[in-house]
Amino acid sequence: MKSLQPASIAPPVARYSHGVEIPPGCRWVRTAGQLGIAGDGSVPADALGQAGICFANISAILAEAGMTAHNVCHVTAYVTDRDHMAGYMQARDSFLSGAPVLPTSTLLIVSGFTRPEFLVEVEVWAAG
Repeated sequence: MKSLQPASIAPPVARYSHGVEIPPGCRWVRTAGQLGIAGDGSVPADALGQAGICFANISAILAEAGMTAHNVCHVTAYVTDRDHMAGYMQARDSFLSGAPVLPTSTLLIVSGFTRPEFLVEVEVWAAG
């Protein structure tokens, strides 16, 4: 993958690429939106804890396809309040640490999810 960062536009406002070029012939993996539900059914009360579970789930899904966070080319995340952005971004940055190419990213603030305790949902595209 190749990061696309045109010098003619403002740099990204966080740790992501404006564009990512995917080489021909790559396999694609698309995850469903992952919520912060632990294996025992518990849900952390904070966005950092929930986002950490989201990215752990995504890592497990990618591993099923023989991929890692280094294969992620796009992240879409949803949070229920601007106050949850910092916790989500901390978990995202940890998940992507060491990635040779930062993925593109979209972060949306939404009114809520299927259960009121959910604060974060994350889905990714990966290629490899």
